[in-house]
Amino acid sequence: MKLGTIKNGTRDGQLVVISKDNSHYLEASQVAPSLQSALDRWTECEKDLYTLYNKLESDLSLGKPVKEDLFHAPLPRAYEWIDGSAYINHVVLVRKARGAEPPESLRYDPLIYQGGSGVLLDPTADLRLDDQAWGLDFEAEVCVIMGDTPQGTKKEDAHKYIRLILIANDVSLRGLIPEELKKGFGFFNSKPATAFSPFAVTPEFLGEAWKEGRVHLPLLSIYNGEKFGDPEAGPEMHFSFYELIEHITKTRALTAGTIIGSGTVSNEDRSKGSSCLAEKRMIEKIDTGEIKTPFMKPGDKITIELFDKNGQSIFGKINQKVVKGPKAP
Repeated sequence: MKLGTIKNGTRDGQLVVISKDNSHYLEASQVAPSLQSALDRWTECEKDLYTLYNKLESDLSLGKPVKEDLFHAPLPRAYEWIDGSAYINHVVLVRKARGAEPPESLRYDPLIYQGGSGVLLDPTADLRLDDQAWGLDFEAEVCVIMGDTPQGTKKEDAHKYIRLILIANDVSLRGLIPEELKKGFGFFNSKPATAFSPFAVTPEFLGEAWKEGRVHLPLLSIYNGEKFGDPEAGPEMHFSFYELIEHITKTRALTAGTIIGSGTVSNEDRSKGSSCLAEKRMIEKIDTGEIKTPFMKPGDKITIELFDKNGQSIFGKINQKVVKGPKAP
């Protein structure tokens, strides 16, 4: 099943089901007014949403045509946005880029930060850049949306609580990160609002591509019209979503509508490219001693998309442009 949220003048938008080929949608307000409402009552809503989805699949003329600018993020706001950094190659490269060593616990204790979740960007939202010195960077990620998840959930049981899967652009301001982390209190100004794909799917929609808490498909980033990277999201995800969930729920429960990110998808195989600019810049420095790739500037465009084995876009496209904001004081 594939779900989305269309803009209807309200903060949380209107829940819709999406056809498998992304061509049509059918309103689901008779089941739940919003995705958050459906997540709050998933046990009673899931069957009815599947019925609507199957109805649409059997006759696309019952739906309305999908248009890119109609859609919010599936959750325009969320109770929590928790992001991991599950790809070891990415952690090593970006730490080198700012002259920092990876933590000794890198391979057995997941890196986690909690981002802002009150404003989540829709898939076509502009990326506002107030000051180019801030070092704007995109980060292509895979994410899951959780149902109510109890404290102390073990990785063996974590699959029971994953409701939906989607992708994200977890935007970073690299120029602000070093000084912020020196305070010893984590990211804040360096992590502006995150953008999400227009569609989210249930785990079973992915079939064999969803294995052991990982999405085993490449995640494609197109930067200014050229392929920037398409690393495989599955094999080098050192901590699966199941393991991330176990770590996150060690001391707290999660409420329905919590989003968990994988961190920037990254492979050691350089032929796969990168999912962020910081990695490419570090590779340039390692190879040549000189960084050539600048961070994003007004006018730059980034699209992020994940396709199945038949070339069908699963989550729709994140398609964003950088625009100039007022210079910071």
